[in-house]
Amino acid sequence: MSDPYRAASEFLAALDDDWRRHVAAIGPCLHQPKPARDPYEALVRAIAYQQLHARAGDAIVGRLLGLYPSSPFPAPTQLLATEFDALRGCGFSARKIATIQGIAQATLDGVVPDYPTALAMDDEALIERLVSLHGVGRWTVEMLLIYSLERPDILPADDFGVREGYRRLKGLEVQPTRKQMIEVGRAWSPFRTVAAWYLWRVPSPALNQK
Repeated sequence: MSDPYRAASEFLAALDDDWRRHVAAIGPCLHQPKPARDPYEALVRAIAYQQLHARAGDAIVGRLLGLYPSSPFPAPTQLLATEFDALRGCGFSARKIATIQGIAQATLDGVVPDYPTALAMDDEALIERLVSLHGVGRWTVEMLLIYSLERPDILPADDFGVREGYRRLKGLEVQPTRKQMIEVGRAWSPFRTVAAWYLWRVPSPALNQK
């Protein structure tokens, strides 16, 4: 079985001893993009996971899908027609409800592009277009770029897991700032998406002691 990320892993492992040890410990990159998801679905899912652990996000999305048993994912019109209390029952906050319904409306209005249009757009152009939506920040669009559009060189510098992973990797006292993360990450181009995947998997010292 071929390893589509082998070149990226080897590139990162050659950066320094910390990266070499970490890549060797984790093994091949098993990043799994979801290219079948259009930008609308990807954005709604990303909002569900914002500031939550994966298990909590999974539960919210599962309950959301349960509201629409005849659809693999609710269409924008279905989401807009869903009562506030039903969405609250899924675990969405009032702010997230406003955001996902805003994404649904923006999709109908043509602001959120379809998959082929998004695929043809420049990273920064797509980010600029989508962060204009209420409640949609750069991180949310970066998750769309990484998972749905399979962009290979995205570093979500605001992401807690990325910053904490780098802090642990380098044994730093404090996390780097977003600006520092961007500067450090320049050396990881053109494989910053795979770098983020590895940083999300840096073990904590507590786990190392067990």
